[in-house]
Amino acid sequence: MSATADTLIQTLPWDNRRGTVSMVLFIVTEAMLFVALFFAYFYLGRGQPHWPMDAPPKLTLALAMLVVLVTSSVVLQWGENVSRRGRERAARAALGITILLGLVFVGLQVLEYREHLRTLLPTTDAYGSMFYTITSIHGVHVMLGLLMLAYVLVLPKLEPTGKPPHRPLHNASLYWHFVDGAWVFIVVLLYVLPNIQRS
Repeated sequence: MSATADTLIQTLPWDNRRGTVSMVLFIVTEAMLFVALFFAYFYLGRGQPHWPMDAPPKLTLALAMLVVLVTSSVVLQWGENVSRRGRERAARAALGITILLGLVFVGLQVLEYREHLRTLLPTTDAYGSMFYTITSIHGVHVMLGLLMLAYVLVLPKLEPTGKPPHRPLHNASLYWHFVDGAWVFIVVLLYVLPNIQRS
């Protein structure tokens, strides 16, 4: 392809948006995965005298993790906003803080698993299997989000750029906000509701 044709393709509006469109489509497919998992969770619980079949999970660490992820989303959104105003250094600082908060979340999830595994194993029953499947798949999504954010952090320019990835910070932010939103649903459905039902 000639340099002129390459330049023309890179200046087309679609080229600037296709990374974002691709990220949105990726998020939609991942959201459908969580919808299927939530459906399976409630389907398996249907007809059970108690669901969860065991003691409901404790709320303390789950709520702490929720606060950490929501805070990280707020910080990241602020970073994206200042990046649009040309304050690249502040945006990078926000990105770094978001990554640190994501690592704190991972650490808290490890602590929660260590505590929870004393009373419930993934092989104990259907509830245990679904609980660990949903929360561990979310943990994998957090790790993927952290890798995306770390990649953006080492790029020479956050956005917009003249060549792919055109809007790296924006696209990674979309994914991170999705990961945070998924955790909100997980906390409500897997932690809060079981505790309300048992009270």
